[in-house]
Amino acid sequence: MTKHTNDTGLTLVLGGTGKTGRRVAERLEALGVPVRIGSRTADRPFDWTDEGTWAPALRDAAAVYLVYYPDLAAPGAPAAIAAFTAAAEAAGVRRVVLLSGRGEEEARACEEIVRASGLAWTIVRASWFAQNFSEDYLLDPVRGGEVVLPAGDVPEPFVDAGDIADVAAAALTQDGHAGRVYELTGPRALTFAEAVAEIAGAAGRDVRYVRVTPEEYAGALEGHGVPAEVAGLLTYLFTTVLDGRNSGVGDGVRRALGRDARDFADYARETAATGVWNA
Repeated sequence: MTKHTNDTGLTLVLGGTGKTGRRVAERLEALGVPVRIGSRTADRPFDWTDEGTWAPALRDAAAVYLVYYPDLAAPGAPAAIAAFTAAAEAAGVRRVVLLSGRGEEEARACEEIVRASGLAWTIVRASWFAQNFSEDYLLDPVRGGEVVLPAGDVPEPFVDAGDIADVAAAALTQDGHAGRVYELTGPRALTFAEAVAEIAGAAGRDVRYVRVTPEEYAGALEGHGVPAEVAGLLTYLFTTVLDGRNSGVGDGVRRALGRDARDFADYARETAATGVWNA
């Protein structure tokens, strides 16, 4: 039986207002674990581009949920992770849970940095978040009835952000997860067209999926004012990470929690019930 660690101490949750960080913070607070939100808007701000904010955010922290913005595949991520990991060790942090991406070679370099540290580490490699359709850049397209992406017929086992948070919270507060790498996915793989169709059915709306070329997608993003580096990162993720390498279903949720991962249909049904897609 996995034992809860009662001396977890203060946990710094980076990306604490984001899709997974917000949920991790909620779960830790429900367990009575002191939480410090790491974000640029926090009372004690944390900014990846300003190393002067790191030490104050790390002060008195015993554990860290480590999320790098915008993505571990972004240029400069390994250097930032190396510097932050060193700062965390110097601050007395004992435990770290790194949110990583499946199939991202650049992310593997960051994983190795964390693994080589003196921290008790756990790595969670997550597939594409289901919540990207309801809490991020795909929300407005779903509301508008047309999701336009450069993703073809390669299926993706979308993972629920709640499952990521459950695994991260367990790794941050329980024994038995140190030194583990968890591949977190949903229980089945769907193409983006199939995922959009499930959302449309759950919401009772006409929402269609339109495939475009990577060049058309990047141009459309920049035409809407998305910075070139962000457009380039998104295009990279769609054209490289979604090449079939990540279509397989992982067993990380079951290994970490002893239960099945949440199905995309459950996510679609419960999210549709909130009315967020009908706004």
